[in-house]
Amino acid sequence: MSEVLIIGGSGAIATALIHHYGANGKGVTALSRQLRPGWAEGMNWLNWHSVDEQDTTALEAVLAQCFSSSPALIYLCQGWLHSDQMLPEKAISQLTEVQLQQALTVNLFSPARYLQLMMPYLFKLAAVKVLVLSAKVGSITDNQLGGWYSYRASKAALNMLVKTASIELKRRNKTATLVTVHPGTTASDLSAPFQANVPAGQLQHPANTARRLADVAAVVQPEQSGLLLNWDGQVLPF
Repeated sequence: MSEVLIIGGSGAIATALIHHYGANGKGVTALSRQLRPGWAEGMNWLNWHSVDEQDTTALEAVLAQCFSSSPALIYLCQGWLHSDQMLPEKAISQLTEVQLQQALTVNLFSPARYLQLMMPYLFKLAAVKVLVLSAKVGSITDNQLGGWYSYRASKAALNMLVKTASIELKRRNKTATLVTVHPGTTASDLSAPFQANVPAGQLQHPANTARRLADVAAVVQPEQSGLLLNWDGQVLPF
């Protein structure tokens, strides 16, 4: 029986979450476009589903299987910031439709698709908790530096998506919790080009990020649904 469902299971934070919960005796199910990784060999407590989210029939079938075990905790870990060809924009003159579309596809459209298909299950699951990984730079109020146009815009849109979905969910299931969470700057491929600029002590190992997210998940309550939370559980402004 899987108690934790992790969507976007191949990323650094998602991988760390899988290890964290497995080490603490939890059954875990992970969904990813990637095949089951070699490091998961012998992990009998880990169910891994490789699925193309654009294949609606296949995705619906996988989700039905996942929710047959009534997971108590769900993480959506999709995220994209850059590629070798597309770095975060420093000026609006660098903004392209291609880069904006890529950011929206991964950071907004993908979690939106999963939330849409999961919602009928979430309506019925008592005390279920859903944590969607977002970013502090998606806060409009907190933005004092500018730049990173497509990433900021996609994460701000994600925060609004989750806020709106949380209202619908609360009407049908008052015991459910749905929030966005800023995991903090984590050593990963996503942050690799920018780690040199991170103040000393702020760059976190993925295992530490996973532990902090698990701490937030353990204490978050239904009345906090719709909020954007920091890695320490504090509320961040929209």
